[in-house]
Amino acid sequence: MTSAMTRTVTRKATARRRGLAARLWSERWSYVFLLPTVVLFGMYTVWPILSGLYYSLLDWNGLGAERPFIGLANYREAFGDPLFWKSLGVTLLIIAVTVPLRVGLSLLVALVLNNPRLPLAKLFRTALFVPVVTTTAIIGVVMGFIFDPAGGPVNQVLLDLGIVGQPVDFLGDPATSLWTVMGVHMWKWFGITLVYWLAALQTIPVTVYEAARTDGAGGWAALRHVTLPLLKPFLIIIALLTAIETMQIFDLVLTMTNGGPFFSTLTTEVYIYQQAFAGTTPRLGYGAALGVLFGVFTLVFAAIQAAGLRYANRVRSSS
Repeated sequence: MTSAMTRTVTRKATARRRGLAARLWSERWSYVFLLPTVVLFGMYTVWPILSGLYYSLLDWNGLGAERPFIGLANYREAFGDPLFWKSLGVTLLIIAVTVPLRVGLSLLVALVLNNPRLPLAKLFRTALFVPVVTTTAIIGVVMGFIFDPAGGPVNQVLLDLGIVGQPVDFLGDPATSLWTVMGVHMWKWFGITLVYWLAALQTIPVTVYEAARTDGAGGWAALRHVTLPLLKPFLIIIALLTAIETMQIFDLVLTMTNGGPFFSTLTTEVYIYQQAFAGTTPRLGYGAALGVLFGVFTLVFAAIQAAGLRYANRVRSSS
């Protein structure tokens, strides 16, 4: 009995192996076409992650041949580093301020631009989206000239209108530098959030508005009882996508203020760059440890985003 059962199990396992091999062979061209993507993903995503984890365990400046293994010492130093926590606080402040403003203002503009009777609506959409496709580093350099206290156009207009009595150093004063960077960042990425809302508005069927008008609902009533409730699931998705994008503000801060003055605009990405590459004595190992911690922080946001997406899908399916 036992030998018969063994032979049966063996035959089934052999059949499964042959079936798997046959399926793989029948779909071989699919795997061939996927191979370049897998190779590139491994080279530019998997390998940098694994090497970053390895470097974070070393006391290495990125140049010398000596790479002493120090274990979790870099992580212990990071948890006790006040500048790291300050940079994280600056990053969170940027998210807390700019995300609600971007999401709210872009929704208002999208409601206006979604009106088919609005003249030049496509022109306005294009104009608001142009900064999105402009290189961020170029915008940062140009904004440095625009806000320059010595002859910059912003200060010139403020002086001509009598709003200020002397030039304002928008990027050189700790009281104004971060708010100036946040304003430029919002202007730069406003168009992508606007596109999100315009796409969400396109999902609302026209028949819903026709039914609301048949019931006597005016423009404000339709907005309050039809448009906004149907946009509620998209609010979660758009807010989370905007928050993830806002964390990637490295190039704008680097070109406008380089984290200054007095660390007032020091975001986590800029601090990692300064520690790993731009310091007097580069500390690639410590910078890698900071990068790993910031990556974990980003994964937390991604997990929140995934939960928000599931919640939004449940709301949409139940409505």
